[in-house]
Amino acid sequence: MQKGGRVRALILAGGSGTRFWPLSRKSRPKQLLALEGERTLLRDTLERLAPRIGPESVWICTTEALADAVRRDLPEVPPEQILSEPEGRNTAPAIAWAVRSMPEEARRDVVAVLPADHRMGDPAAFRDALERAARVVEREDRVMTLGVVPRWAETGYGYLELEPASGDNGEDGVRRVRRFVEKPSVENAERFVRSGNYLWNAGIFLFRGTTLLDIVAQLQPELARGLEEIAASPGRLRELYRRLPSDSIDYAIMEKLDGIATVPLDCGWSDLGSWEALDEVLPRDGQGNTGRGDTLAVDARGNLLFADKGTIAVLGVEDLVVVRTGDAVLVMPKSRSQEVRKIVNELTARGRGDLL
Repeated sequence: MQKGGRVRALILAGGSGTRFWPLSRKSRPKQLLALEGERTLLRDTLERLAPRIGPESVWICTTEALADAVRRDLPEVPPEQILSEPEGRNTAPAIAWAVRSMPEEARRDVVAVLPADHRMGDPAAFRDALERAARVVEREDRVMTLGVVPRWAETGYGYLELEPASGDNGEDGVRRVRRFVEKPSVENAERFVRSGNYLWNAGIFLFRGTTLLDIVAQLQPELARGLEEIAASPGRLRELYRRLPSDSIDYAIMEKLDGIATVPLDCGWSDLGSWEALDEVLPRDGQGNTGRGDTLAVDARGNLLFADKGTIAVLGVEDLVVVRTGDAVLVMPKSRSQEVRKIVNELTARGRGDLL
């Protein structure tokens, strides 16, 4: 990865731990799971930044409940750079507060905002796109995003509509973003992909920290005032933080910017948003089954078997997700893996906090 100016990373590592239940829990959400190998998604996020961004230039924004687990997973990140939100207030206040909490020297540099729980099948291609976007920020002081080149007509992601390509895109392949598009219908998603003029919105942004705070002051003055109050009275963080307006960074800032641009990202990206999404990236046996742990599939096809504890054996079934942990078993059709939250909601209603 070619060296440029100093780049800092802000990794967003909150999360409630519902999509991968029963493996994920409130105390161990997705970013703290090792879904493919021995490393957590959070550690993978940190390590794929090297050698461009070392741990001394990384900040983590997490929750009070997860801060100790994050420190254990990433001991090389300076403890004072692991920031704990008193409560979840969505991504706009989390990002703005984390940037405002950085030393002034770091805020003047390029800051790359990265979710902690995404997968990059080709880390080198990811680093290349990140480097190209960072060069644009350094050169033009522009807010950048990395939009993922879509591989199918996905209805579960937001999209970035691009301005028409022109001859002045430059060596870094920069495209201007015309608008952010909400999760589309099947018909619109298919049209987006056919057009070649849309990218998936992966929630990865780059900007100078000082520039972001200036933009927050212009577009979200209430949030900016709250951040300055916190900076002036850090002992009142819990009291003041809950007053910050709760908005996503897309809605509060990015969708309102005229000059935002993107570098297309083509690196086998996945947000690993469900058990079915994990099934798409795990190795398959001759019958199309995937899995981890001690599993056995006989006359069974297209299943995902994940044994965190004990053994899973299936016979004569197709297209199921079967997950076993020390205290729970999940069985469902793979096609309904986006609905795991229904089980979490029902357990909550029944007062089964021991399983959450």
